[in-house]
Amino acid sequence: MRSLAPTDSPCVAICSTLYDDICRGCGRTAMEVANWVFLDEGERLRVWTRIKAQGYPRRKA
Repeated sequence: MRSLAPTDSPCVAICSTLYDDICRGCGRTAMEVANWVFLDEGERLRVWTRIKAQGYPRRKA
């Protein structure tokens, strides 16, 4: 398994923000998803750090 770079998107193609502003697949907010391509490496790393601490991204086994 390769390690992910901060520039890699955490998207796992399980997109749902049905009940709140957090995607059930990757753990990002709707704004983080929409602006991912515009975030710099440091901002992406901060998002990655937060979502991994919260148990994301959630991939199907």
